[in-house]
Amino acid sequence: MRKLIALAFAALVTAGLGTAQAWPERTVRFLVPLGPGSGVDLTARLLGDALSKKWNQPVVIENRPGGDGVVAINGFIGADDDHVLLFAPTGSFSSHPYTLEKLPYDPAKLAPVARVTNTIVAFAVPTASGINSMKELLDKVKAEPGKLNWASATPTNEFLFQGYLKEAGLDMAKVPYRDTVSAINDLAENRIQMYVGAYAIMRPHLQGGKIKVLAVTNRDRAKGAPDLPTASEAGFPKLEFDGLVGIFAPTKMPEATRAQIATDVKALLADNEISGKLIATGQNVSAGTPAEFAAAQKAQTEQVDAVAKLLGLKRAQ
Repeated sequence: MRKLIALAFAALVTAGLGTAQAWPERTVRFLVPLGPGSGVDLTARLLGDALSKKWNQPVVIENRPGGDGVVAINGFIGADDDHVLLFAPTGSFSSHPYTLEKLPYDPAKLAPVARVTNTIVAFAVPTASGINSMKELLDKVKAEPGKLNWASATPTNEFLFQGYLKEAGLDMAKVPYRDTVSAINDLAENRIQMYVGAYAIMRPHLQGGKIKVLAVTNRDRAKGAPDLPTASEAGFPKLEFDGLVGIFAPTKMPEATRAQIATDVKALLADNEISGKLIATGQNVSAGTPAEFAAAQKAQTEQVDAVAKLLGLKRAQ
């Protein structure tokens, strides 16, 4: 009898351990706040494919563009499912406290899981404009106030550039777009005169000779385009901003599970084939733990807060 009880207890312990280590138990969904073909979308799909093999579960990418990232964020929070993760650039929401009158979600419900990459974000102009540098672009804006327009992919990039324009006393109209593909297509046709967004989405028109990339906003040069200067190198350090991308989970996900996801992501990004593909699509690989991702996000928030203070803006409640 004692032997039977011991065996039964061992079976229960084993079953309990199995349950604790079972994640993912089913399909994992990555909600992406930008449309297909964007830099973050390309990263999510490449990493999702590799993770599905590692986890032995499908990883599905769902694009939820619109609302300056709010559509995807609310979809993620509303799902309240630890198999539904937000795969996003933090620039999708770090400026929301200043760009929205009222926050339609609770930022505390976004639990950092893994830092993945720094998207290469660049300034581009139509080749037809004849502009060849950031200085030439901004000199033209100064000479023709209100006549040139621009667009961006994420609200924080927009926020920072708007702050720069105001501080510099420049007048350039912003054109809103629901998706990045439409914006970059209009840039190629000279319907808008400047676009700031993921370098990856620019590449087809860049290779076709329709647009010219002037500089990247990142602190470091793009490994896949080392000849492009950074904004600081071009003489405009106030336009420096890293395109931080990572994975968020619901706060109910155990810390051990978040740490394991980050470990899995880091292991895959160490693979030269995967990292090489990401670099080729306009990313700088920057794998990190939940704590490292949270620290990078905090630094970005402080940068946004500094711009808001300069503009005299108050945080939304």
